[in-house]
Amino acid sequence: MSPQPQAAVGAAEPRVDARLRVTGKAKYAADNSPDGVVHAVLVESSVGRGRVTGIDARAAEAETGVLKVLSHLNAPKLPPVQGGFPPGRRLRAFQDDRVRFFGQPVAVVVATTLESAQHAASLVRVSCDAESVSTDISGTEPADDPETYARGDADAALESAPVRLDLTYRMARNHHNPIEPHATVARWDGDRLTVWEKTQNVVGAVRTLAGEFGIPPGNVRVISPFVGGAFGSAARTYVHAVTAALAAREVKRPVKLVLTRRQLYFGVGFRPAYEYELSLGGNRQGRLTASAHDIRTESSRYERHTEHILEPGRMLYSTPNVRQAYRHVPLDVSTPWFMRGPGYASGAFPVESAMDELAHELGLDPIELRLRNEPAADESTHLPFSTRRLRDCYRVGAREFGWHRRNPKPRSTRDGDWLIGMGMAAGVYDTQRSAAQASVRLDADGTALVQSATSDMGPGTATSMTQVAADALGLTMRQVAFRLGDSLMPPAPVHAGSQTMASVGSAVQDGCDKLRKQAITLAVNDEDSPLHGADAADIVVRGGRLSVKDEPTRGETYRRLLARNNRTHLEAMGSYAGASESEKFSFHAYAATFAEVAVDARLGLVRVRRMVGVYDAARIINPRLADSQAIGAMVGGIGHALLEHTVTDHRDGRIVNANLADYLVPTHADMPDMKAIYIEGEDYEADPIGVKGLGEIVIVGVAPAIANAVFNATGRRIRELPITAEALL
Repeated sequence: MSPQPQAAVGAAEPRVDARLRVTGKAKYAADNSPDGVVHAVLVESSVGRGRVTGIDARAAEAETGVLKVLSHLNAPKLPPVQGGFPPGRRLRAFQDDRVRFFGQPVAVVVATTLESAQHAASLVRVSCDAESVSTDISGTEPADDPETYARGDADAALESAPVRLDLTYRMARNHHNPIEPHATVARWDGDRLTVWEKTQNVVGAVRTLAGEFGIPPGNVRVISPFVGGAFGSAARTYVHAVTAALAAREVKRPVKLVLTRRQLYFGVGFRPAYEYELSLGGNRQGRLTASAHDIRTESSRYERHTEHILEPGRMLYSTPNVRQAYRHVPLDVSTPWFMRGPGYASGAFPVESAMDELAHELGLDPIELRLRNEPAADESTHLPFSTRRLRDCYRVGAREFGWHRRNPKPRSTRDGDWLIGMGMAAGVYDTQRSAAQASVRLDADGTALVQSATSDMGPGTATSMTQVAADALGLTMRQVAFRLGDSLMPPAPVHAGSQTMASVGSAVQDGCDKLRKQAITLAVNDEDSPLHGADAADIVVRGGRLSVKDEPTRGETYRRLLARNNRTHLEAMGSYAGASESEKFSFHAYAATFAEVAVDARLGLVRVRRMVGVYDAARIINPRLADSQAIGAMVGGIGHALLEHTVTDHRDGRIVNANLADYLVPTHADMPDMKAIYIEGEDYEADPIGVKGLGEIVIVGVAPAIANAVFNATGRRIRELPITAEALL
């Protein structure tokens, strides 16, 4: 087949659902109110570990409008879990008297109004037999079964290295804090469950809920067309969703449960705290010879959470001798969960900070040190890179940022009372791809409907998929509607890990290609068609009109073709198999982030003045959406570097800053001048549409770029995030 003209892909198209979102017509999970809906409010534990010894719900049950108070004392026993996402010893709704962390739901009040449920919940009295808690990663021994990796002899190479750095880094826990709180609306119709849920994983939510209640997945429908931010927090189904469904079954009415801002800090995961010991060895010419990485991370006692924090230190630079150990510290906390750039963003901070420190020690430009250690292949897998344009990222970023103006001598550039510094860091994130499907239907009026059970937590999934479909079908974007967020649609993977464009986009491309070929075949076999007898390989479609590529006047529209053949529609199912079990290449996206900071010499306050991010993310479907992702990630990286820090009272595990007044996130006043640049190129080894994920890579490297700029400004190495004024005074 002749390649289709590309009119939509690559264009900076506005979001197709923007008007719905800004006018309030987009329905998020909590906006759904099926007939007869009642409200649920959680009652939480006020101890960090122990057993519930009593629940006095008499005062709550006496309140007007209260329908039920559920706890482990009266909740029905759920069947043993069959499957679900993710597997493991996850927390279950009111199945025992154990308290595993502060803020764990121990009861739920269901009432006819939200106000009644809230007041009644405050009247429930919970008594507990409290046990001693452990919530401090620094004061608890790790598990004794670390994840390890090794190549060469790192310890011997470090001992003999002419230059060696032994460094310790600490990173505070971070919380996702999306604007939309997590919410579930659950309704039972006999043994069939419908759930309106805030989720990035429609199919996974079906599996989890079916597994919890012991019913077939076909009996569960999950609906989630709009997600108001998530950053990873909605990529799994939590106990509150099961609680809403359990309560709905008990009261025989639809139940709505919306978490408060405070409850988000206890119930929906977080980026875990890390302690990272890193040793780097090299020669005087700036060649790395060895590295050793010893990592401790917090996790819950009842469930283990693992991230790819080892990857940057394993393959970003050529290093013949590497030793790594990743140890979980089991704590009395809820389970951490993936937060934007999971693992890689945390792992980049020590690695990229240490590379900057080594460059300073050797008197080398930080970019030059990185160039001297560029690997020819992925040394952790012995696979060639599908693409690796990191050199181009350095070159373009240095030019656009004005890196040549950087004075390598720390504390040498001032602007009045402000010390000025520049820093940079590299980033890497793996290119994930998973199996996906998408249905495509072309109606007789010449419009198309494309559907897949994927999600959109902010990147513009509906828009980018519409662009791919429009070009593949030869339609304008106005003639294509893309629908998502319903488990009745063809299955899609979790909307996380930067895999949606590659996975679902490839399925959309496949389905639209199949449908276009159907129409072309119909035309060339139709004796009444102007295209009868033409070579199908020579036919292209533009604006809904099929024509011979070199004879543009010879052709007809989809509408005319279908009408003449008495077809109400054509349809096809697109599919993508996902990544191969035996990869032939190392698939990653890359970044180079440049930052300029100003540090108040007297107060230690840090302000980011400007940032430039350059990305090797292969084919960019929509530059406007890409810019939104990149700039948003720079904002998130500023929070990671300078502001965000969960404060825990280690006496009982209480999070003392569980609100947006005390847990600081960047605001408009913190925003510097930011620019995103994309290195041109495609990666058709990765997937049929030549893309790599963008949403995660754009945050990887932001925090160390800022930290390195702070060193250039002040001469002070800060190895703990967030960077505070106290650390700089």
